[in-house]
Amino acid sequence: MHSHGHSLALFLAVACSAAPLAGQEPGVPSRSGLVVTTEPFASDVGAAILRRGGNAVDAAIATAFALAVTHPAAGNLGGGGFMVIAPPHTDPLAIDYRERAPGRATPTMYLDSKGAIDRSLTATGYLAPGVPGTVRGLDLAYRRFGSLPWRELVLPAVKLAEEGVVLTDRFAQSLNRELADRMASYPASLRAYGRADGQPWTAGDTIRLPDLARTLRAIATGGPDAFYTGWIADSIANDMAIHGGLITREDLRTYQAHERVPIRGTYREYEIISMPPPSSGGVALVEMLNLVEPLHLAQGDRLNTETLHWLIETRRRAFLDRARYLGDQDYVDVPVHALTSKSHADSIRSAIDPTHAGDSEALGRDILTVRDTESDETTHFSILDRSGMAVSNTYTLEGGYGSHVVASGTGVILNNEMGDFNRKPGETNTGGDIGTPANLIAPGKRMLSSMTPTIVRREGEVVLITGSPGGRTIINTVFDIVLNVVEFGMSGREAVDAPRLHHQWLPDRAVIEADGVSEEVLEQLRAMGHNLVVRGRQGDAHSILVDRKSGIAYGINDRRSEGSKASVP
Repeated sequence: MHSHGHSLALFLAVACSAAPLAGQEPGVPSRSGLVVTTEPFASDVGAAILRRGGNAVDAAIATAFALAVTHPAAGNLGGGGFMVIAPPHTDPLAIDYRERAPGRATPTMYLDSKGAIDRSLTATGYLAPGVPGTVRGLDLAYRRFGSLPWRELVLPAVKLAEEGVVLTDRFAQSLNRELADRMASYPASLRAYGRADGQPWTAGDTIRLPDLARTLRAIATGGPDAFYTGWIADSIANDMAIHGGLITREDLRTYQAHERVPIRGTYREYEIISMPPPSSGGVALVEMLNLVEPLHLAQGDRLNTETLHWLIETRRRAFLDRARYLGDQDYVDVPVHALTSKSHADSIRSAIDPTHAGDSEALGRDILTVRDTESDETTHFSILDRSGMAVSNTYTLEGGYGSHVVASGTGVILNNEMGDFNRKPGETNTGGDIGTPANLIAPGKRMLSSMTPTIVRREGEVVLITGSPGGRTIINTVFDIVLNVVEFGMSGREAVDAPRLHHQWLPDRAVIEADGVSEEVLEQLRAMGHNLVVRGRQGDAHSILVDRKSGIAYGINDRRSEGSKASVP
């Protein structure tokens, strides 16, 4: 790369936040810890826990519960996710609290009478949810590393739900759209999130969530069992039984979060730590970094034709491997070691034509049976404490407001995560549906995810904490940010602001953020055979970058997300 200033001019137009751009401003500096989320109340809750002497895991638990109140489109008790934890001077670990298929789930439960996928069944309603994992996941992290009393970590969320949150214009509009559309057919959802007088919400209104407060208070005093075996579980199971859903008391009682060994990779002197299956994120991220590592892309411009060609082709191959092999390792054999090996990357790289676009259909002929399914509504937060412990957490309901179903009397919005399974066995098509065996529905199985919470270290010290929402774009957003730091030497603010690129094998097109790349480069890429779409924004990557020379950490809220915040204890 010629200079940071040169690249900055190219990508400043990408930042879409209402916050003013501040040139080379590197982020919010801190030596005492940071919490960076999409929502300011939740960031402040986490920072307050750090200020009281809690560690990064304590802060993560409090932040996650707070987001369930202040960011209901994705923050949740009724969903699931992944947490990567890097304690100082010891091995990192991963917490898998991905949802599971109910015990009565079947591989073809979302097909209509003609054998076609009925997308409405996973978009909304009582058949869409997997068994929620968030509360057990936060408890597992707490049992491993928590230091403050559990109750104190949940009570800030109780207070937010009881006393209410003042709505921004954006939050009010989001709720009004939801209430008028997807939630409209679910009386319990309207009761929980609608205004008492039936009028639309407006900016400045206070929304109080008494049912959710009662649920959170039960979890604060009774621990996670209150959710999985007590009256909350009864309410969820009863609602399911009445409305033809599948989740039972037994499904909830037997749900367990798991400690996993993270995916570990290297990029020259950097160590990459990310999420293993049932996330596809860590495997794909390390595979892509291995592929570009020997290319020394920083010798050219980050946004020139040659670099972008390699970055598109890298994504094409990694996402083909994702479609072929990735699923829940408790159910299928995933060749993690092979996929993340340098030799696998070498063999793929040697087959890439440096002058012409690859052909996705030809490359995947073995799994293609015929000639975008994941939502942006996930949320990621990054936390660093004074001791250097890092937490990278991504969790989700899947679509915005999940299944749009609130379990009656609980205030809990249930996920629609079952749509992340391969819903039609044997059918992988050019539209992006995948039907390979690894991610077919089975009772108790965890559905494949793209969530990619990631921590980068150098000589054992944390350099970067990052992750993003965005369905299958998540992996590519994280790849872009990590590469911007470890290859192109960008500051955290530059790395997060820079334009992002997406390619997921099929459909065979590269999507580039608007205003990121010159028309001349776009024309040259099209001449090489690339199908390009220039549009919108990709991801919402609230990150932390540590300056190794000064030891100062910088909280970088993604300015694509209005209202996001980096909070200091």
